[in-house]
Amino acid sequence: MPEVVISNTSPIFYLHRLRLLDLLRELYQKIVIPKAVVAELETGRRQGEDVPEIDSYEWIETRTIQSPQILGLSTDFGSGETEVLALALEESDSLVIIDEKLARKIARLRGLRVTGTAGVLLKAKQECHIRAVKPFLDRLQDMHFHLSDNVRTLILSKAEE
Repeated sequence: MPEVVISNTSPIFYLHRLRLLDLLRELYQKIVIPKAVVAELETGRRQGEDVPEIDSYEWIETRTIQSPQILGLSTDFGSGETEVLALALEESDSLVIIDEKLARKIARLRGLRVTGTAGVLLKAKQECHIRAVKPFLDRLQDMHFHLSDNVRTLILSKAEE
């Protein structure tokens, strides 16, 4: 297991909406998020979105970026993606949970290990925390979560569904 698991906003948002946010604790024990992710969630709350109250999860730790010069990673990212990647680059053994395609590509180019919301669901099934992935992928699609047909097919194949 990676030493540090760092999540972006969308996995927290969507797992919360699926009522599966505790899967992150079950799979990884502790999750780290940068302050920008907290800010994005708070913005969502002010806009009427159903978002978790981060302070009520003792296993979610908020961290500040130590190397602000890393923040210039890309101008195409939101602040959440930028700070998640910056934190991951500060931690030697980390896993990044991020859904945004370009951010995932940059993370891999930087040698970071990456998964996303669908990958978390797959791991949860493989470790017997959920019975099936497909119903959750269907619900995510109903919530306008973008998942390419190729990735969906791959996840379902790996889940043997």
